[in-house]
Amino acid sequence: MSIYWSDIVHRLTPYVPGEQPKITGLIKLNTNENPYGPSPRALAAMSAEIADTLRLYPDPSADRLKQAVAGHFDVGTDHVFVGNGSDEVLAHVFMALLKHDRPLLFPDISYSFYPVYCGLYGIEYEQVPLTNDFAINVDDYIALDAGAVIFPNPNAPTGRLLPLADIERLLDAKPDAVVVVDEAYVDFGGESAVGLVARHPNLLVTQTLSKSRSLAGLRVGYAIGQPHLIEALERVKDSFNSYPLDRVAIVGASVAMEDRDHFEKTRHAVMTSRERLTSELQHLGFEVLPSAANFIFARHPQHDAAAVAAALRERRIIVRHFRQRRIEQYLRITVGTEAQCKALVEALKGIVAVTA
Repeated sequence: MSIYWSDIVHRLTPYVPGEQPKITGLIKLNTNENPYGPSPRALAAMSAEIADTLRLYPDPSADRLKQAVAGHFDVGTDHVFVGNGSDEVLAHVFMALLKHDRPLLFPDISYSFYPVYCGLYGIEYEQVPLTNDFAINVDDYIALDAGAVIFPNPNAPTGRLLPLADIERLLDAKPDAVVVVDEAYVDFGGESAVGLVARHPNLLVTQTLSKSRSLAGLRVGYAIGQPHLIEALERVKDSFNSYPLDRVAIVGASVAMEDRDHFEKTRHAVMTSRERLTSELQHLGFEVLPSAANFIFARHPQHDAAAVAAALRERRIIVRHFRQRRIEQYLRITVGTEAQCKALVEALKGIVAVTA
């Protein structure tokens, strides 16, 4: 009975996550999960952690994980914040750093959780249109008055990458505004903005272990910025949940960050498959945006995207279709294993031939 709800609940439009169907034998290419498993070393470490010590609370600071992240990026641990998935990290970021008298700026086609957070926290925002070829133009942001800026890089769901030179130009142009670069997919073809943190006190970079480290089921994310930004996030975290990461997550994520061989092997496998899949779809007549992520964003000029997605589903393959203005004729397709990509291409050959 909604009469018991707080007033804000009536005004919320919740985020809708990608479908997680319980269908046997499904080729699932809709939520950008890594097709390759986590680090075997991380799995062994998590298995060993399942012991009598689970009766004890975890380290509220998750120092081991902070050390692993800091070591990977060669920054101090006081530059690292960790949380229960990058979505929780972003939730704290929105509350701690992005609510100001001037509006928050982010792309009109981007991660659809951003406006949800704004609704939850009462943040005024303005969506900045991508260019006609779905790129971020930093001059559009520089021209606007802003309390803060956030965008994914590579952007989602388009997969397009913004060069670091453009990011630094934005940071220089808005020294009084926090700029958050959401790098959920950066390991699949981009260069992280973490290298810019040391000389830009207004930069915060967020990442996740869900994608390039195959730990979407573990829920671990982190942010990197100068200590004054990290302190703000810690203050919010400790006013919300002092123990966001459990013992198993801390040890598993730490070892996953340390296992660089597995990380390099699997991310390069995904990138190789992405380039091959892009070429094969283009051969079928699809238009594919340049992607630096573990997915591609594609449309076929002669075929309705919703109809193609439905036809794929009939063949037990699911992809993501967004019913959003400007992109309703595009499909976001996760890069799967070589076998999954081959099955997708074969299915699309049949769909294109049948509906031509």
